[in-house]
Amino acid sequence: MKALSSISLFIAGIVILLVSSSLFIVDEREKAILLRFGEIVKADYTSGLHFKIPFVNNVQLFDARVQTLDSPPESYLTKEKKNVKVDSFFKWRIQDVRTFFISTGGNMSRASNRLSQIIKDGLRAEFGKRQVQEVVSGERKDVMNIIGGFANTEAKRFGIEILAVRIKRVDLPSNVSNSVYRRMEAERQRVATELRSQGQEQSEKIKAEADRKRVVTLAEAFEKAEKTRGEGDAIATNLYAKSYTKDGEFYRFYRSLSAYTNSFKDKGDILLLDTKSQFFEHFGGSSAKK
Repeated sequence: MKALSSISLFIAGIVILLVSSSLFIVDEREKAILLRFGEIVKADYTSGLHFKIPFVNNVQLFDARVQTLDSPPESYLTKEKKNVKVDSFFKWRIQDVRTFFISTGGNMSRASNRLSQIIKDGLRAEFGKRQVQEVVSGERKDVMNIIGGFANTEAKRFGIEILAVRIKRVDLPSNVSNSVYRRMEAERQRVATELRSQGQEQSEKIKAEADRKRVVTLAEAFEKAEKTRGEGDAIATNLYAKSYTKDGEFYRFYRSLSAYTNSFKDKGDILLLDTKSQFFEHFGGSSAKK
């Protein structure tokens, strides 16, 4: 009885082992291939639970997530044969797991090394077509786009998709850096001088126009004032003439009063004149004149 129980347990263990060996799970973050004695049988598994033949088939799982490879800085020659040190990285993922396994043996490190060499070749080719100033400032984005397209085409041979190639920084040797900075500084100084001269020219034009308008306005105002003054003097002379012709005696009396007012408007004013002079003819009234 005891022997029968042991046999049952042994058989149950074998069944459990066979069942567990027949099942495998593919995570949604993974890609899987089914091998039979090293030959690929199936490579299009979706995530979930799957079956295989125990001891005949084996399964290899690969990370399907986006991988980032941060390459160490490398030196490249520009069009002027000057060295620049480029720090870059790229992002990739497995697209075709069958091709990936055949071309790299499923080795992620080997795949990274091959991709790294592709990126270096692309950088070397693109930097060799451009001058230092272009790769430092103006055309870095173009370089990244071109290398990304080139690398993605090459990576498809390995079942890999290149998602992005990015250049973090481009460092120059000290002598090249100083030369570039001096050139950039001279260019900025030239632009600043040109803008200042344009501003000075505009300023002189505005000042000249303002001075011209000022002179014209003053001349017009002076002309108008003189004209108004002349018209006023003419009207006053005409009124004086009309008043004098109406009553000459009263006009002389009024003018004498005005002269007295202007002459003796302050208490301290002293004027020594003969009372019989013409200036005082109206001081004694009409009887004085008689």
